[in-house]
Amino acid sequence: MQQAMTLTCTWGRTPMPVSNTPQVNYLLVEAQPDAPPSTPVPLNFCLVLDHSGSMKGEKLANMKAATRRVIETLTPQDIVSLVIFDDTVQTVLPATAATDKAALIAQIDQIDAVGGTAMSLGLQTGQQELQKHLSPDRVNHLLLLTDGQTWGDEDACRDVARSLSREDVPVTALGLGDEWNEQLLDDLANLTDGSSDYVADPSQIDAFFQRAVTTAQGTAARDARLLMRLITDVTPRAVYRVTPTIANLGYEPIVQNEVLLKLGDITYGNSGCIALDLMLPARTEGSFRIANAELHYLPLGEQTPQILKQDIVLDFSANPDAPRYTARVMNIVEKVTAFKLQTRALEEAQAGNLSSATQKLRAAATRLLDMGEVELATRTQQQAEELEQGGGMTAETQKALRYATRRLTQKLEP
Repeated sequence: MQQAMTLTCTWGRTPMPVSNTPQVNYLLVEAQPDAPPSTPVPLNFCLVLDHSGSMKGEKLANMKAATRRVIETLTPQDIVSLVIFDDTVQTVLPATAATDKAALIAQIDQIDAVGGTAMSLGLQTGQQELQKHLSPDRVNHLLLLTDGQTWGDEDACRDVARSLSREDVPVTALGLGDEWNEQLLDDLANLTDGSSDYVADPSQIDAFFQRAVTTAQGTAARDARLLMRLITDVTPRAVYRVTPTIANLGYEPIVQNEVLLKLGDITYGNSGCIALDLMLPARTEGSFRIANAELHYLPLGEQTPQILKQDIVLDFSANPDAPRYTARVMNIVEKVTAFKLQTRALEEAQAGNLSSATQKLRAAATRLLDMGEVELATRTQQQAEELEQGGGMTAETQKALRYATRRLTQKLEP
């Protein structure tokens, strides 16, 4: 059944004051299913899990418990497979319907921690299991968990991700602890329109696994793309994805004044949300069309793309008391700004520019504190002080700051 969708465009400031010079305004564009699916969307779900020697103890116990919970969460209509890898690969659960859950869970209990890490073997085998039941009527998804660096096969991993992308299989890539390659996991997510995240503590594995499953079960549309046709002299200065996590999309110009943005899958409760930083031309008083938005998407189970269109109009007023800021949009802009500052600070720290990194961390901490993100602001401020005193930045701190800032918009209120 086709899921009804709504496209909403909201200005950060409206009306705008009349001006003889160009002005900046922010535009939030959201694509949201109108209602949750009446039943969970059937899944073709593969878990590819690291069981190398470094996973011994608490890590392995929590990973197995989280995997059992995934099985319990699935419906009999779902297909599940489980692949584990060290420096070899093993298919613990070949792709099968999640009907006899007790039998599936019994297989999970046999997993031990041994060997090294060869991620590409796990990804290749996981893809093979997914291919057995690839269907437009299902959400096809691969969940990866690792706690270590793979053994020189990073490019092979990226090649598998490109192949998964052609099959419309997003990857949720999770790094446990602080020894894994964040650039690689980010690449796997970006190449497949998936997501990557940092699991700081083994006790959190279950929450991340559950989020991946429930998000997939709420999928309403696949391969969503947003086409923005801007009027002459409107310039996009920056474009950011807002949910499920913050990311700098850049933008793909088609022709002059046309921008195409990939949104990937859209799920209920987790709208496809884009924030655009626009430079607007000078305008006299009145209402003006600034852009046209087109949302192109495939409803789940269908092959015919659907299109939603909306003209985006902005009022300009000569009354100095008329302009008003939209609190929700500006709150999102603040979160995106904190993300930008944090990202640049980490880049500066890696390049050895500690003074610049310290300055940006302090600025990010101030914004985070203003938003009520006290814990993250405190940690950011502490890191700034350590850099200022000649200390370094540990891998754990770098990952914690990077991924916590990306997740700021997961707390957005509708």
